[in-house]
Amino acid sequence: MAKMDARRDARVIPGGWLLRASGLDELPQLINVLRGEMSLVGPRPCVPYEYEKFLPWQRERFHAMPGLTGLWQISGKNRTTFEEMVRLDIHYAQSLSWWLDLKIILLTIPALVLQISDTTRARKSSNQSTSNYSAGVRATIAGDGLRES
Repeated sequence: MAKMDARRDARVIPGGWLLRASGLDELPQLINVLRGEMSLVGPRPCVPYEYEKFLPWQRERFHAMPGLTGLWQISGKNRTTFEEMVRLDIHYAQSLSWWLDLKIILLTIPALVLQISDTTRARKSSNQSTSNYSAGVRATIAGDGLRES
């Protein structure tokens, strides 16, 4: 599954990819932190219909308050599988401590820098793939006017 912001999806506003990659789109969640509904650190929340699809062992990830950042985010986020994300969240829920939270908070900045770099690289790759495909189609059409490559 490709991320919308990495593949230049038309639904993403100009510059929206940077908001998503940098995590700035999550800033409104600070209101939920101030209300006590979320923590700075913890598993990412999900919507009720997603929760219903979780297996019982996967629901253990919700034994901790949801947060803005967590082990999953600093452990490669988009480079991990769903099961790895769940296992990281469960590990966090079973290992709650101020030291772990502090470590996660400090490692979030480098993780965001890596995420921006990955997204930038993916966008460049996507742009090159699109350009190469378009050039091939133009060359084929110009060659005989009939086929697309």
